[in-house]
Amino acid sequence: MRNFRKWDVYNNAKSCSILIYQFTKDFPDDEKFGLISQLRRASISIVANIAEGSSRSSEKNFKHFLSMSLGSSFEIEALLEISLELGYISVENSNDIMKKNEIIQKQLNAFISKLNK
Repeated sequence: MRNFRKWDVYNNAKSCSILIYQFTKDFPDDEKFGLISQLRRASISIVANIAEGSSRSSEKNFKHFLSMSLGSSFEIEALLEISLELGYISVENSNDIMKKNEIIQKQLNAFISKLNK
């Protein structure tokens, strides 16, 4: 059985998700069911799909879950750009999350490539 808790990608995704929860607390209340919800769900999706995928017995199924995590990380990127342009998040906070998200994307890509071999 795979221990997802020891993987850097899982721990980085979890940390990024916590940051997103903290930063979206300052978003306008009318975004509760919009950007706040979308950003939070996408960030949780990365973490949850890594964990759930680790339980799959086949490499093919595991890669599928990692690919879903990667898709969610790109969703976060797009949502952060919109949040920044609307003035809901500072450039500094956006850049912080973007950098962490880019690391997660690279780690997921490397993990998927490793499983392809």
